[in-house]
Amino acid sequence: MVLAGLSALAKYLGIYNQWKESVQRYGIKWIGVETKDKRIIQRLTKAIDINDVYDWIKSVKEARMELSVFMDFMALTGLRLVEAVESFNLIIKLAKEGKLSEYYDSEKEVLEHYKFRELFLRKGKKALISFVPKELVQRISQSVPVKTANCIDKTVRNSGLHSRFSDLREFHGSIMTKYLNQNEIDFIHGRIGTSTFMANYYNPLWISDLKQRVFKGIAEIEAKLS
Repeated sequence: MVLAGLSALAKYLGIYNQWKESVQRYGIKWIGVETKDKRIIQRLTKAIDINDVYDWIKSVKEARMELSVFMDFMALTGLRLVEAVESFNLIIKLAKEGKLSEYYDSEKEVLEHYKFRELFLRKGKKALISFVPKELVQRISQSVPVKTANCIDKTVRNSGLHSRFSDLREFHGSIMTKYLNQNEIDFIHGRIGTSTFMANYYNPLWISDLKQRVFKGIAEIEAKLS
């Protein structure tokens, strides 16, 4: 990403050839593909026991009761920690103002993150929608707002537990592979690729049983956490 940024800047300043020569002179290489390969290998060798993730969630809920509802929310949505904080607090805020329907479609049981672009459509990291049971949204609306992502992470560590919030997203996606295809998981995780299909043809609103299948995954996670 740094090299891509510098390359664009060099072109804009009209010194691209000089910049290219400097890159070659100092032996700087693009390693994007290698990095992706390393990530895949790390996942294979990390060998996380999915039951271990369930146990970690339960441990956090027991150690920090004030995070109990928030942990359920993260486990069921697969949102990134920063996104989960924003969404959790937005539900509480809008519920108090009597405007929750502007964010949560109770009929479809879906949080429409895309309506709040400044919070959820960040460059490179996006959250578009999340299917969430009404019961959980009701519990969230009656909860106390959580602090920042950094504060939550520190709170968990100070309780003598490891921080495994990044594992939750991988965990959620792994469960959903039983019920959704790759494009559907990418969509609910906010990963919209540049393929012609995803950019021009993919419309989840036309998939009539998407909610039903997502909720099968949610039910599986809820059963393990109960």
